[in-house]
Amino acid sequence: MEPGAKPGPEPGPELRAVLEAVEGRGSGGSAEAVERVLARYNEENRATFRFDPADEDKRKKLCEGILNILEKDTETSCQVACLEALRILSRDKKILVPVTTKRNMQILMKLAKLDTVEDPLERVSEFPVVVEALKCLCNIIFNSSVAQKLSLELNLAAMLCSLLQECKDRPLVDDIKCFDLRLLFLLSLLHTDIRAQLRQELQGVQVLTQALESSLSVRWTEEYKVAEDRNRLPLSLQETDCAIEALKALFNVTLDSWNVHSKNESHQFRYMAAILRHCLLTKGPTEEKTEELHSNAINLLSNVPVSCLDVLINPSSQEETDIKYNGMNMRAIQILLDFMEKRIDKGSSYREGLTPVLSLLTECCRTHRNIRKFIKAQVLPPLRDVSNRPEVGTTVRNKLVRLMTHVDLGVKQIAAEFLFVLCKERVDSLLKYTGYGNAAGLLAARGLLAGGRGDHWYSDDEDTDTEEYKSAKPNINLITGHLEEPMPNPMDEMTEEQKEYEAMKLVNMFDKLSRDELIKPMGVRPDGTMAPLEEAVSQYHTNKQESSDSD
Repeated sequence: MEPGAKPGPEPGPELRAVLEAVEGRGSGGSAEAVERVLARYNEENRATFRFDPADEDKRKKLCEGILNILEKDTETSCQVACLEALRILSRDKKILVPVTTKRNMQILMKLAKLDTVEDPLERVSEFPVVVEALKCLCNIIFNSSVAQKLSLELNLAAMLCSLLQECKDRPLVDDIKCFDLRLLFLLSLLHTDIRAQLRQELQGVQVLTQALESSLSVRWTEEYKVAEDRNRLPLSLQETDCAIEALKALFNVTLDSWNVHSKNESHQFRYMAAILRHCLLTKGPTEEKTEELHSNAINLLSNVPVSCLDVLINPSSQEETDIKYNGMNMRAIQILLDFMEKRIDKGSSYREGLTPVLSLLTECCRTHRNIRKFIKAQVLPPLRDVSNRPEVGTTVRNKLVRLMTHVDLGVKQIAAEFLFVLCKERVDSLLKYTGYGNAAGLLAARGLLAGGRGDHWYSDDEDTDTEEYKSAKPNINLITGHLEEPMPNPMDEMTEEQKEYEAMKLVNMFDKLSRDELIKPMGVRPDGTMAPLEEAVSQYHTNKQESSDSD
C-alpha cells in the first residue's frame, strides 16, 4: 500500500463510462476523450486498494482496452493517463490474467525503454511514461507468479541492468533509477533463478553497487576510503529512496555470500563495505528516512563477509569530531551502537528490527579486536556500583541483560551471544556482568554450565576489576549478580529434628512433582551439558571409576 493511502471501494458507475471511452478509442474514438475520462478515474481512485468483486470482469476488459491503446502510437499525455489507470487496476491480483501475457509484458517493457539499444533513453518528455511503465511492471510482477516466470523468459533483469547503466551520470532520471531498482529488488526477491542470474551472469553486485555509489554521491580519497564532508546537506528524498532500493536489491543478490573465494570478490565486498560505512554517516531528509536508510545498510552489512568488515574503521584523522579508539576512527561503529539502543528502546518488533544489528555487531566483535574493545568499553564498562541487579537500570548493559530472558528465543539468544563475545566467551566474565540466572539459557545451550570458555580464540589482554567491585565481590549473589545484604539464616534457630523434617518435606515435594511429570530433575554432565539427573550422576560415577582405574 502506498504511503498515506487508505483502502476504499471504487465508484461503480464511473467504471462503465471509462470502459466505454477506452473501447471507443480502440475502435477509432478520440484520444483526448479517453485521456480526460481516465484522468478523472485516476484522481478518484488514487488511494483505492479494495475493489468491488462485482466489477471484476469490467476491470479485466478495461485492462485489455488500455493495453490495446498503449500498443499504438499515442500522445505522451494519453500514455501517462493509461499507465496510471493500469497501475491502479494492477493492485487487484484477480484481474491480472489477461494482463500477464508475453505480448502485454513486451508492450510495457517497450514503454519503459528497456531495450536501450533499439530505443535508447533520449527525450526528457518521455521520462514520465518510462516511470509509469516501470511502476506498472512493479505491481504486476509483485502480484502475479505468471509475470515472474515471464520476466525470466523475457530477460527482464538484463534489460533493467542496461537501463540502469544508461541512467548513469544523467540528470532528471532519479525516478527512473528508483523504480528500475525497485523492480530489480522484486525480481531478486520473488524468483531465485533471477537472483542467481544477477549474481553470476549480469555482474549485478557491481551494477547495483555503482547505483548505490551514485545515489550517495560518493567521492573517494583512497582505496576503500570515502571523503567525509561534515557540512554536507542531508540527501534529498529522491536520493534517499534510490539508495534504499539499491540496498534492498543488493541484499537479495548477496545472500549466501559468506564464503569469498577470489581476490576480486574480496575487493568487491570491501568496496561495498566502504560505501556502506559512508551510508551510515549520511542523513536523509527526515529522521524516519535516515533510520530506514541505516536499517537497510545494516541488513546488507550482515551479508558482507566478516573478513571484509575491517573497512568500517580506519586510521583516525586529526579532526576533533572523530570518535577515536587506539588511533582508529570509530564513528560508524558508534552509529551502529546508537541504532541498536534506539531499536531496543522501541520495545517492539525485536526480531525484525533489532536482531540484524545485534548479529552484525557480534560478528564484528568476534573477528576484529579493536571493534570489540571499543564496544565493550561502551556496553560493559568496569563495574563499580553492584547494588542493583544487572537487568535493572537504563544503561545499554541493563537493556541487553533484560533481553537475555526475552520471550522470543531468537532475540534472547543473540543478545546473550553478543554479551558473551564481548566477554571473550569467558563464563566467569559473563557471569560478573549478567548474573548466573540471566546467563543460564546461553550456558546450557553451549554446554558451559560447569564454567570454562567458548571455542573462539581471543587476545590475552586481561580485564581489570575496580576497587569498588573487589571490595563488594565476596557479598555478591552469583545468581542475581548484585550485592545483597546478609540475610538471617532461618535454620539457625531450628533443632536437628526440625531441619531433618523440613529437608524430607522438600524431598517429598520434589518427588511428587517428578512422579506427576510436572518437572524433570536435571543435572550437568562432565562436559557441561544438561541431562536427566540419573544420567548425569551415572556419567560422573563412570568418569570417576575410569580415573581411579588409570591411576
